[in-house]
Amino acid sequence: MIRACPPGDLDAAVWIDLLAPTPDEIEQVRTATGLRVPTEAQISEIESTSRLTFETAAYYLSTPLVAADADGNQFLMPVGFVYSSRVLVTVHFGPIHGLEAAHEEAASRPPKTAAEAVLHIFDLIVDRAADYLERAGAECDALSRAAFRTDPARAKPSAKLGSALRRIGRAADAISRLRDELLGLGRIAAYVAESNIDKAPPLDPGRLKALRADIASLTDYESHLSGKIQFLLDATLGFINIEQNDIVKTLTIASVVGIPPVLIAGIYGMNFRVMPELSWKFGYPMALVLIVVSGLAPLWWFKRRGWM
Repeated sequence: MIRACPPGDLDAAVWIDLLAPTPDEIEQVRTATGLRVPTEAQISEIESTSRLTFETAAYYLSTPLVAADADGNQFLMPVGFVYSSRVLVTVHFGPIHGLEAAHEEAASRPPKTAAEAVLHIFDLIVDRAADYLERAGAECDALSRAAFRTDPARAKPSAKLGSALRRIGRAADAISRLRDELLGLGRIAAYVAESNIDKAPPLDPGRLKALRADIASLTDYESHLSGKIQFLLDATLGFINIEQNDIVKTLTIASVVGIPPVLIAGIYGMNFRVMPELSWKFGYPMALVLIVVSGLAPLWWFKRRGWM
């Protein structure tokens, strides 16, 4: 699908967006702009030399951006940017939140130049990344409160630890995607600002500097959140270990408490012909008392030691 801004003639467009383009659509854009349209395999390359290149008076840039499927599950999708002084061509093979937001704004306030279009798209992507990081930070705070500020008398760790691990995993996954997105945009901004290539299409140095500063601050905040996520993960696993230790301790106490009564019952339950206790008038009550005392004595000792 081809979306042009302003709509209509591709020759007059300052931004052409290709969503899962067909060979015919690629040929139309190539004819109208004179630019090579990268393939999905080319924009999916991970090495910097493939993601950041310059040829025929145009930048060929690619980076992974956050996308979502119909169920709202987010993932990274490669996006290609072909930027010349006359036109910006974007190539992607699925909906991208930042590009969709840029199209919505362009409908009421279309960009006048390709430079304005590319900088505006980058600003929107960074703004959305900041919003995602804010939500991730709020989720981390909620997890921290649930882990460390719950009333111990009413807490039931076993009912919540599994849910906490899943929430921590989702938050870590989202932060990881945002880190990849921000690192990719940071590399693009640094390459365009510092390449000093002759005949390269210009971009406003002031806006590029502000964009790089925003990306740097968000990357620092992402690092802080990653450290907090790791701490929460370690704490949750520690709580799981504590609960498992408590269970093992309870089972150990139960087994130790049961040994003396079983021993006494076993002794007095033996069927030998000669047993002195058989003639005792109070032998049976005495055996019962011994069984009860031998069971209570370990409990008293464990209680005194602070194990219960």
